[in-house]
Amino acid sequence: MKYLNVAKAIEAWRSIQPISDRDRERLSRKFTVDFNFNSNHIEGNTLTYGQTELLLLFGKVVGEAEMKDLEEMKASNVGLKMMQEQAGIKDMPLTQNFIRQLHKTLLREDFTVYRKLPGGQQASYVIHAGTYKTRPNSVITRYGDRFEYASPEETAALMTDLVDWYNEEESKGKLSPVELAALFHYRYIRIHPFEDGNGRIARLLVNYIFARHNYPMIVVRSRGKKEYLEALHKADLEVGSTPSVGAHAKLGSIRPFLKYFSALVAEEIYNDVRFITEPSENVWWYDGQRVEFRTPNYAKILRIIQTLPSVTIDDLHDELGINKSAIQRLLSSLKEKGYIEPTGDGGGLRVLMTPSL
Repeated sequence: MKYLNVAKAIEAWRSIQPISDRDRERLSRKFTVDFNFNSNHIEGNTLTYGQTELLLLFGKVVGEAEMKDLEEMKASNVGLKMMQEQAGIKDMPLTQNFIRQLHKTLLREDFTVYRKLPGGQQASYVIHAGTYKTRPNSVITRYGDRFEYASPEETAALMTDLVDWYNEEESKGKLSPVELAALFHYRYIRIHPFEDGNGRIARLLVNYIFARHNYPMIVVRSRGKKEYLEALHKADLEVGSTPSVGAHAKLGSIRPFLKYFSALVAEEIYNDVRFITEPSENVWWYDGQRVEFRTPNYAKILRIIQTLPSVTIDDLHDELGINKSAIQRLLSSLKEKGYIEPTGDGGGLRVLMTPSL
């Protein structure tokens, strides 16, 4: 990949500016679905990519879905817009109040979590929206170890340090936006200031930093969750397990995460450049992946469905001039890969891919 380092990717991005209003809108729509789907999917949201797109772009719901997941996805999109608006106020520093407001927007309201204890007894506790944690939190790593985050007692002071550090470093301008975002993300996660929603907040604030520095926003893809968590874990091993040390980690000590994060940012920006500059009838995009169809009939079918969702096999046969069994095979392949899905209203189909044209 020609641009697969941050400097070259940014250079390529800047070389195509300004992009047209149409391309900016296309990028925005694609990012809205990709970011919300992936950031929530990493945390266990069960909505499909297609359900997410319909909900966020068209306000519709198809198929079975948990009300909690639907409300969570809608709140995520409100949080994304809130973050973008705040990032656009360049003379406004980052504040803890904004972070707490963002958290309250994501969680919407306080809720109670019920857990069964090893002895069979039922326990419950309240998750507070927009309020720092009142209970210790930790995670069991994939290696079976318990990893502790900052205690409730030290969280407020560590968050003050984090926000003050960020504002000071941003004003100095010595760290690149990628270094600033990676180190902020790592320090924030080591604090884990809330009882729920910390990963989603961290990924929103990464994009807050990029938006403030006129970088394209990026998506941490749920298909790469293992690599994402592993990079954080490797950095933890270098930094050490003491929460307050992690909350003040230096750039040099988070090298595994910085390496992972830099490659991710370069790839995301590189793909934005390709989306704008490589238009083709046969090139489509799905959840951040470029798909080039070697058989033109795939792209032709997708365009026909976009125009006529209720299209039939007979219609496609008349339009394409190929036999119906071949059409069935093409449709089955598109459905299997998740590129199209039934509309749920009597036999129609909907395209979940974004054309490059």
